Amino acid sequence: MPPAGKKRPDEATYKTLLSGLESSLEKFAAQHPQPGRIDTLRRLNRTEYRNAIRDLLVLDIDAAALLPADESSHGFDNITVGDLSPTLLNRYIIAAQKISRLAVGVPRKSPEGHTIRIPPDTTQEEHVPGLPLGTRGGTLIPYTFPQDGEYEIQIHLTRDRNEHVEGLSGTHELELLLDRERLKVFTVKKPKKRNDHTKLDAHLKTRIQVSAGPRDLGVTFIKKPSSLLETKRQPYNSHFNRHRHPRLSPAIFQVSITGPYQATGPSETPSRKRIFIARPADRNDTISAARQILSALARRAYRRPVTDADLERPMQFFRQANRKGGFEAGIEMALSSILVSPQFLFRIEKVPKKANPNSAYPLSSIELASRLSFFLWSSIPDDELLDAAQRDELSNPDALEKQTRRMLADPRSISLVDNFANQWLYLRNLDSFTPNARLFPDFDDNLRQAFQSETELFFESILREDRSAMELLQADYTFLNERLAKHYQIPHVYGSRFRRVALAPEDRRGGLLRHGSILTVTSYATRTSPVIRGNWILENIVGTPPPPPPNDVPALEDNNVDQTLPMRERLGQHRANKACAVCHKLMDPVGFALENFDAIGRWRTHEEGRELDVSGGLPDGQAFTGIDGLEKGLLERPELFAGTLTEKLMTFALGRGVEHFDGPAVRKVVAEAAKNDYRISSIILGIVNSIPFRMREAL
Repeated sequence: MPPAGKKRPDEATYKTLLSGLESSLEKFAAQHPQPGRIDTLRRLNRTEYRNAIRDLLVLDIDAAALLPADESSHGFDNITVGDLSPTLLNRYIIAAQKISRLAVGVPRKSPEGHTIRIPPDTTQEEHVPGLPLGTRGGTLIPYTFPQDGEYEIQIHLTRDRNEHVEGLSGTHELELLLDRERLKVFTVKKPKKRNDHTKLDAHLKTRIQVSAGPRDLGVTFIKKPSSLLETKRQPYNSHFNRHRHPRLSPAIFQVSITGPYQATGPSETPSRKRIFIARPADRNDTISAARQILSALARRAYRRPVTDADLERPMQFFRQANRKGGFEAGIEMALSSILVSPQFLFRIEKVPKKANPNSAYPLSSIELASRLSFFLWSSIPDDELLDAAQRDELSNPDALEKQTRRMLADPRSISLVDNFANQWLYLRNLDSFTPNARLFPDFDDNLRQAFQSETELFFESILREDRSAMELLQADYTFLNERLAKHYQIPHVYGSRFRRVALAPEDRRGGLLRHGSILTVTSYATRTSPVIRGNWILENIVGTPPPPPPNDVPALEDNNVDQTLPMRERLGQHRANKACAVCHKLMDPVGFALENFDAIGRWRTHEEGRELDVSGGLPDGQAFTGIDGLEKGLLERPELFAGTLTEKLMTFALGRGVEHFDGPAVRKVVAEAAKNDYRISSIILGIVNSIPFRMREAL
């Protein structure tokens, strides 16, 4: 407005108009609060379920093995969770039974087995974090042993299609460790006869005595000395198969754990300490002790005070199993019933009876406690938050801020990194990205995981140190290990440990838009994509996504565009189609600014012998050159990025998309955060204190 090519008002006129319009909207919003409506019943998604079990029972579970992935909407998977199909309910029932049995540690009828497999494109030539120095390759397995007893460990080596162990030359020593303590050393050596390859790892099996509880099982090779000269001469870091990336040494394929054998019952594991807060003094005290245990579990699981009616069904299951198997069997059965209760599986927000239809009403302190904990922790409230909610303290803004700051400082707020940021920044897509091996022979799972670690540690540092959100766009530091530093061509970084590294301008790294993770997930397997990168920035950084493409527009490759042309010219021909140009004139100029980074994030100045043209622009008319210009343009209007981050966080916090009536709340959060240099805590506190977060709309 007005149409392109017509005379436009000056910037001061625009600002005056916007200021007046926003002032009117915010005045109306204050007089007529419209918080929007979230479903009365919202199921815990897979991540929330895993974290809830962790905090309820001090038990880490593999939720991906128990439950299917949740569908995403508006960029997050905690939105489309209003239903519970019969198939999914059955999965929850099976999960509850397995989790209860593992937490309580009731004896099993027969040993059970689990197999842990290492991703096939993992290079195992260097140290694995968490394992002792002086070792190479292998894996570290966090594993909860259900009972005291013997467990059989079987190790299989990686083989080629002819069933020959890859990379085997000379003699190698393989260590088995439990909590970093060496249990056994195996010798692996090349067989004398060719057909002996099939039996080469048959002896990599042993039984170990283990006490119940969470332990770290390590399997790794003792590293042989290597000279710096050999390292320098080696052209690639990737060694994970016999063809394009031949292994230099044998590698672990999978580890199987089977047991327990000759079980002697469970030790006092962290889960059992959490569960068994009471023991029956005699037979007459059994019901009282069970009721005390189940009351504490149900209060945490249901996220509210419990009533006699809440305990009726768990106590019924307890009595039934207690008669047949004893006190602990009864607790296990009752715990299973709690874990499949709708009060646990669903977050419930009921409309008060006195609420007027279509009116806004404040959430109760109990409901607000759950919103807060699932926002900051993706998990259930802890006892301190529940106690404060029961005293109705969360209706006091000062008390609410105190709890918010306490929870942000708690290690559980890491969920804002591995749940919120991973989805917002598309880091979850890294696992499914495999670039073309002919064009990018140095890519492997080690690099993929290093990409993700860099971005997670970077986001976490800004969260923990309460820095300005603007540092996400431009920073003079990042987090690197040797593998990633080599990829970025940054010298003097050695070892597998990630550490904070100060950057010089010539390193060309820093903010999110320079991270290999972002640059990779916004590329194709064979080349970069200015379209995908531009769209990603407009949607996730600028907050002005282009309109969706028409249904009848073919993909770029189907438009008879000359593939020998430079990318800019190819997209120029593509934009000649008027239907395509509507979107591409917005996306392409932004994406061109990142063309100095190839499809796996390496810096380049030429492509196929041609010097890259990295001039670009933003939808507001700013023109710039390269990543430096793009960052400068974004930072000149910090309210845009702060507003986008606020909307993303609010979507995640509420479990619904941001609507037009949320505009005043978003603008208020951004305006208040601006007074504090857009610090992350200011944005989060603004959301927690906003009308959409603290209130709900009645039907």
